[in-house]
Amino acid sequence: MSGVTTTPLTAAAALFDLDGTLIDSEPRSQELWRRLFAAHDIALAPALLASFGGRRGADVIAEHLHRFGPGLTPDDLRADLRRLDEETGLPEVRLKRGARILLTRLRDAGIPTALVTSGGLTYATHHLTRLGIDHFTTLVTADDVTHGKPDPEGYLLACRRLGVDPRQALVFEDSTAGIQAARASGAACIAVGDPGPAAAAETLAVVHDLADTPEIRPAVGTAHQDVAKAGSLPRDTTEN
Repeated sequence: MSGVTTTPLTAAAALFDLDGTLIDSEPRSQELWRRLFAAHDIALAPALLASFGGRRGADVIAEHLHRFGPGLTPDDLRADLRRLDEETGLPEVRLKRGARILLTRLRDAGIPTALVTSGGLTYATHHLTRLGIDHFTTLVTADDVTHGKPDPEGYLLACRRLGVDPRQALVFEDSTAGIQAARASGAACIAVGDPGPAAAAETLAVVHDLADTPEIRPAVGTAHQDVAKAGSLPRDTTEN
């Protein structure tokens, strides 16, 4: 995040999305969706594929179930996705740049963290374990909420579990749906990667390497007001 002041931020908790924010899984996820739709001879426009980002798979399937023809159920399509996930040639899932560094800094600063993902618990714990990430106080997954992102339910639940006011929380998100969920919860948000101009405008800043996030200090008193002041910092959307 070049060209941005190093003025520290304050937060009572840091909440993280998983896919596209902490792990580089979007290429694999998009390829799975492409293969699923192609297996049923359904055209999938790039813009429509991009709109799946940050959302629960169950919500995407429910929204497009009618396109797969009669006789197919959501369980059928989820089974297809699991089968496709075992095929060869899929992009590898890796940890995003700077993720381990930032999570360690937050732990050292005594700031509680939560994961709020649109994936299921099995999916989330598989990747966290495989990548050696054990920093989170609580995990909120698709299995814990009735309404997925862009609904704020997941972020509100995480804040309740952590015992913090959502207005004192700082969220890290990469997708439009996720950023909308974070902002609807009342939390401030830092965008990771390139969420697009409209979504980025709703965030404090855009980072491409999580290690470049400004220092985050534990909130004391009206922490959200302090974070909001940092929101006037210029956003950098260039690649590092």
